[in-house]
Amino acid sequence: MRLTRFSDYAVRVMLFLAAHPDRLCSIGEIASAYEISQNHLMKVVSDLAAHGYILSSRGRSGGIRLGMPAGEINIGKLIRHTEGQIDLVGCAECKLAGACRLPGPLDLALDAFFAVLERYSLADVLGDDAGSRLLGRLGPPHD
Repeated sequence: MRLTRFSDYAVRVMLFLAAHPDRLCSIGEIASAYEISQNHLMKVVSDLAAHGYILSSRGRSGGIRLGMPAGEINIGKLIRHTEGQIDLVGCAECKLAGACRLPGPLDLALDAFFAVLERYSLADVLGDDAGSRLLGRLGPPHD
């Protein structure tokens, strides 16, 4: 299974914010750190804010931060949210629909995939030395 770019960016935003729990971060700063489109991140951030994963404040001293502690953010639930309805091979449009038994095993495989991800929180995937490892790769914070 391959995650969408939207999910990829959502996880990146969440990891960045988890590594900077003591301050507000900007979309521009995150885009620059990961060398990705600020316009794409704006859509991701808007969705994450609308669903409570992050909090945002506007204005000159505004920014974004996690909406809850990293240990309370379930990676599996986050990715289920960002991926939406997943149809691994497009069975709904297939001429064999109803006659083929592949959808059952695919559904079981997808459930197993998410069952593993749901064992982990954002804090788990960031690790104990999150700040130093992530910041070392992305460079110093921007003020």
